[in-house]
Amino acid sequence: MTEVVSTASSGAGEEVRPSARHRLEYAGFTFARFALGIVPEGWAVRLAAGFGWLAGVLVRLRRTDVEAHLALAFPDESPAWRRRVARRSYMHLGREAVMLFRLPRWSPEEIVSRVDFRGLEWLREAAAGDRGVMLLTAHLGNWEIAGACIAASGLPIDVVGKGMANRRFEADLFATRERLGMRVIEMADAPRGVLRSLGRGRLAALLGDQNAHRNGVFIPFFGRDAATPRGPAVFALRGDVPVFVGFAIRQPGWAQRYTVDARRLDFERTGDVEADTRAMLTAYHAILEEAIVSAPDQYFWQHKRWKTRPPEESAS
Repeated sequence: MTEVVSTASSGAGEEVRPSARHRLEYAGFTFARFALGIVPEGWAVRLAAGFGWLAGVLVRLRRTDVEAHLALAFPDESPAWRRRVARRSYMHLGREAVMLFRLPRWSPEEIVSRVDFRGLEWLREAAAGDRGVMLLTAHLGNWEIAGACIAASGLPIDVVGKGMANRRFEADLFATRERLGMRVIEMADAPRGVLRSLGRGRLAALLGDQNAHRNGVFIPFFGRDAATPRGPAVFALRGDVPVFVGFAIRQPGWAQRYTVDARRLDFERTGDVEADTRAMLTAYHAILEEAIVSAPDQYFWQHKRWKTRPPEESAS
């Protein structure tokens, strides 16, 4: 029987046949999830950190990009410091992959016990207003545990999920989020899905730090303009809802424990959509920069955040 993966993001009713490469990738992922899921947590975390180290130091997967991005963000730090942060960033990705493998096995009580959630009561109070709440996070720390902890705490949360080239990975990740109590809004449906979620008084969570290839707004990020998606600001402004920013930062040590700090995002709303969009996204990036400085090795430097350049730079 031929296997296909159906996905709305690739077209209504379209079925995508997995390639041999994608099947092999998913088989490796499934084996790693099984193997690292049955060994004691401490050993699993150490092994995965070692795999991350190999990817960053020996294979040097996107290592040139990582070092270039760290040089842009931290020009005053020494090359040795940036190399150390780069190595640790790969180890961090390995450790957090283990968490994703093991997370679906944890009960809501187990998830909550592993997170020191600061600002939960403020978030709960905002959600009680039935207006909906926009929650912005980023590729910092572990964004999956942040959403899982909110769901485990009893708050209704919908998360926007971006499609992946390997549809098996995508289906697996979306199913994991659903099992953890998070409803998934596919990126293609985000304009309607997020507003519908907010209109129902739910929390809508988005990652706001990805490079916008088209129609983005350029916002300073570590002193350099970065093309930023307008969506989070447009949704929040159109729904007139409170906005929170939060990140799940991994605590030191080999145990998988985190600190989540959720803050209300305050910015002046003038009624000018363009000005308010910039104000909100600028305030978000200021909080994000502060959080990254506190844990620079936990940011996803592998992403080409500054890839799209302003028209004036491209023309020069």
